[in-house]
Amino acid sequence: MKHATVLAALMAICGVGGAEAAEVPLDGYVRRAEFNDIQLSPTGEYLAMTLPLDGATAVAVLRTDTMELVGNFRPPRNNHAAEVDWVSDTRLLIGLAEKWGPLDQPRPTGELYAIDANGKRGDLLVGYRARPDEPGFVTGRVAEQVAAFLADPLAADERNVLISLWPFANDTNTRLERMDVITGRRVLVSRSPVQRATFTTDNQGELRFAHGAAADNVNKLYYRQDRDQWTLVNDEGSSHRIERPIGFSADNRLAYLVVEQARGPDTVVSWDPVSGERRTLLQDDTVDPTRVVYQPGTRVPVGIQFVGAVTRTAFFDEQSPTASTQRRLEKAFPGQVVSLLTGTRDNARLLVKVSSATNPGDYFLYTTATRNAAFLTSRHRWFDRDGGASVRPVTLAARDGLPLHGFLTLPRGSDGHNLPMVVVPHGGPIGVFDDGGFERENQLLADAGYAVLQVNFRGSGNYGRAHTQAAARQWGRAMQDDVTDATRWAISQGIADSARICIYGASYGAYSAMMGAVREPGLYRCAAGYVGVYDLPLMFKRGDIQDRASGVTYLQEWLGDPATLAAVSPVNLAASIKVPVLLAAGREDLRAPVQHTERMEAALKQAGVPVEALYYPREGHGLYAEANQRDYYSRLLAFLSRSLGGSTAAAATSSEKGKAP
Repeated sequence: MKHATVLAALMAICGVGGAEAAEVPLDGYVRRAEFNDIQLSPTGEYLAMTLPLDGATAVAVLRTDTMELVGNFRPPRNNHAAEVDWVSDTRLLIGLAEKWGPLDQPRPTGELYAIDANGKRGDLLVGYRARPDEPGFVTGRVAEQVAAFLADPLAADERNVLISLWPFANDTNTRLERMDVITGRRVLVSRSPVQRATFTTDNQGELRFAHGAAADNVNKLYYRQDRDQWTLVNDEGSSHRIERPIGFSADNRLAYLVVEQARGPDTVVSWDPVSGERRTLLQDDTVDPTRVVYQPGTRVPVGIQFVGAVTRTAFFDEQSPTASTQRRLEKAFPGQVVSLLTGTRDNARLLVKVSSATNPGDYFLYTTATRNAAFLTSRHRWFDRDGGASVRPVTLAARDGLPLHGFLTLPRGSDGHNLPMVVVPHGGPIGVFDDGGFERENQLLADAGYAVLQVNFRGSGNYGRAHTQAAARQWGRAMQDDVTDATRWAISQGIADSARICIYGASYGAYSAMMGAVREPGLYRCAAGYVGVYDLPLMFKRGDIQDRASGVTYLQEWLGDPATLAAVSPVNLAASIKVPVLLAAGREDLRAPVQHTERMEAALKQAGVPVEALYYPREGHGLYAEANQRDYYSRLLAFLSRSLGGSTAAAATSSEKGKAP
């Protein structure tokens, strides 16, 4: 008894409770979601779901009322159904993705495959693998090297859709075509007046907007009143803002735009193409519009979801039926984020997602007549909705006064004081942001006993143009200062134990982790980088960003002249790192080629820094195979534990044993 009391006291001093000291089971954290996407058919008769399987992602069509399987589609091995859309009451259009290595993360190929709800009449309609000599080929289908994406399902047309096509060329002009979803025949609608354009149509399917940018990455927005008569609405080069269309009013008289501001977050405005009048409809004091809310069963925008310290939904008309439905569901699911996804054409049924920081997503079918929300399914049903780590928003000021926002994840049962902490800068980094929603990696780290700190440093999205632009050529400089300032803030607030803090991230976050260890040798006890970039000049020579002229422009704008970047490249600064380092990379990574990790490992070893490097063959920018994820997270928890004292991973279950990474 006395020994147990002493042990408990020692654990309390270390800030790790008895429950937290137990080994962390990884099964739930590495297990794939039961489905990726779910779509309700226009009549509500069917549900289409994309299902991740070993070696492929399939489509299952279920009868809504009985959840009976009525049809399915499974692409060849290493191919995946990435997107699924109902383009008529009984026909689906599937956007395909492919794994370029056996275990690589699937990436869209721009191919469109169509099937009926019963799984029959399947055909590859457009894409680089579509061939005129295929069985069932119909004269008029074109075989060419293009990537195609759905632009408008044309709700009033059961036979045709509008698709945007991107030729396989460097920064080329896109075009919009009408395609028959049975035969694959295509007819040109219009060519874009700007390169790399996305198209927006009105509620009758008429092409109205083209938004894109040439190799200079200067955004332009064009409006099309008459066929092929394009008018320039906004040029970022002169206005110093980006404007993007999100749809039209039900009568097509007004267009809705999200407009950047010189200061503060973006606004949603209505624009009358005839009179030119603009009117601000919605704006948050802190964050940008995040997600457009559409009138169920239509493409008419009626509101905006803002994701900040809390997630809230605002409507153009708070007295509208959609707003009333939203408020009714929010009352039924207090403390949860309610998202109206899709609805039937007659608005009789709505697909609703309910989520939170501890709930990865439960889906309900809402019947408007009875106001009843019936549970359908969950993507990760095995996660405890009530027993996860808590997440709370944080606000602080950077050393130059820039307001910073972020999130703090606290271990279950913690009082939030004197904790071992992992600082996790996000990847991207430009335009990406942490939103405080469910993140399984944060929950895993909290399960091991750590507080997790995320900060939306300058360059992050969601806080207005000025916040993002403040990151220009600030890699390893002011961007890194923001992460440091957030770490020191957590110490000053008594949240983090200053002697037990590590920094860890992926992609850009891995770069930030290494630069944090370089610039603040006394602040962090260890650093870990996953699929990271560590040699900034190398980014101009290897990887998929510099393959295009627009990518080179991007690197020059945000990183700077490659001749100046050696001074902020961790591979050249390894001697300044005084703490243990863990590195992990995929051998087939195109975004952050493995040479970054190999060079970082070599530099650390030469400097005498303790380093452990993990290399996963046939993996890309992020681990895809469950066995590889299990191996990686086991090693990550063991690495953190040696410096911070948290829990390690439990041994694999019998079903996982023998699966070598």
